[in-house]
Amino acid sequence: MAVADVLKLIKENDIRFVDLRFTDTIGKEHHVTVPSHVVDEEWFEAGHAFDGSSIAGWKGIQASDMLLLPDSATANIDPFFDEPTLIMTCDVIEPATGKGYDRDPRSLARRAEAYLKTTGIGDTAYFGPEPEFFIFDSIRWNTDMSGSFVKIGSDEGAWATADEVQGGNLGHRPRVKGGYFPVPPVDSHQDIRASMVLILEEMGVPVEVFHHEVSNAGQNEIGTKFSTLTQRADWTQILKYVVHNVANQYGKTATFMPKPIVGDNGSGMHVHQSIWKDGKNLFAGNEYAGLSEMALFYIGGIIKHAKALNAITNPGTNSYKRLVPHYEAPVKLAYSAKNRSASIRIPHVASEKGRRIEARFPDPLANPYLCFAALMMAGLDGIQNKIHPGDPADKNLYDLPPEEDKLIPTVCSSLDEALACLDADREFLTRGGVFTNEWIDSYIELKMNDVNRSRMNVHPVEFDMYYSL
Repeated sequence: MAVADVLKLIKENDIRFVDLRFTDTIGKEHHVTVPSHVVDEEWFEAGHAFDGSSIAGWKGIQASDMLLLPDSATANIDPFFDEPTLIMTCDVIEPATGKGYDRDPRSLARRAEAYLKTTGIGDTAYFGPEPEFFIFDSIRWNTDMSGSFVKIGSDEGAWATADEVQGGNLGHRPRVKGGYFPVPPVDSHQDIRASMVLILEEMGVPVEVFHHEVSNAGQNEIGTKFSTLTQRADWTQILKYVVHNVANQYGKTATFMPKPIVGDNGSGMHVHQSIWKDGKNLFAGNEYAGLSEMALFYIGGIIKHAKALNAITNPGTNSYKRLVPHYEAPVKLAYSAKNRSASIRIPHVASEKGRRIEARFPDPLANPYLCFAALMMAGLDGIQNKIHPGDPADKNLYDLPPEEDKLIPTVCSSLDEALACLDADREFLTRGGVFTNEWIDSYIELKMNDVNRSRMNVHPVEFDMYYSL
């Protein structure tokens, strides 16, 4: 949609406000709103000024002036506000240079796409993420000097069979690991998901599938179509916005937290990816599972840099409570066409156009702009340096004999380990100025706050382990 089309849309739909959105380092969207009467062609060129120092991990107060430059191609009418409001995704611009701010995730994603073209390897990177999420009826938590607790309310929780419910406990709910594809009334979220899907498609995000996921207590997934790196990250932010707000309209609460409940599957974000050039899929070939040699090298790059990638693809302390064996979490750094215990899977497809690889260790806490860019940079390093991933792993990697198990590397087991790996293995990210060393330093500092807060807080399970000793 061109600027002229946006202005026409505003006029024809009696739009009262224009809402500008951008994403911070940790992946949270922010917004600021202007009356529609200020929006004209000059406004699109000038951008909207804001204070960048108020965003965690960004500029200090001594150099805080930044610009939001709206992307007219992202224009949508917001489906949730009472007053007619147009929303647009923005790039964050340095006023002094007119270029994308080096710590703005969307500008970074654009730099990654530009870098791909400069390598001559390909001209387009396609991504297709699968973020899972939970829908709860309520959530309560507290942590202070007197103690801490968290309490999930879920009529779909396997533990709810004993609850006294007004009108009677009807008993139909998923068991632990029993949430995959049951029809209603065991699956109680069909109508909520359908509402989410209809709004997503109204907002230009094509949906391919939606269903209940494996975990009890309301784990769900909405599968949306692949697209180019930056647009696919834009769509992921729209999906999160829609999921949160539709759940809220139903009087429920949604979360993309990777491991909100103990003892059942966590939420991943499997990321499908491929490199194309001149309209041709470069990942299709005659090697293992119909892949090209280039695709194998791309896998090799991801496996080589996986521990550094974890800091970006699995960016929370909670992420590593999901990355444990036996909960369908791909902790082993291997690849396979069928084996879902491997961290890289090659999906079965009917045509060469669909040939791709699927990284299974990322989770939906990841900032999609940073996640997709980092995965691509690792894969490109594999192609540039011809890093072969070795033989595929077609065995169940959770049940290997000890002598075989120790030969297969694993993802990180904690956020602080991942941040240390990123600090030590960063050069592949900085090529072409996609990520900068200053950005990596600021990111490590920002995420170490999470690590230190988690380290210093007393956990209720520690009372269970140590109180009576």
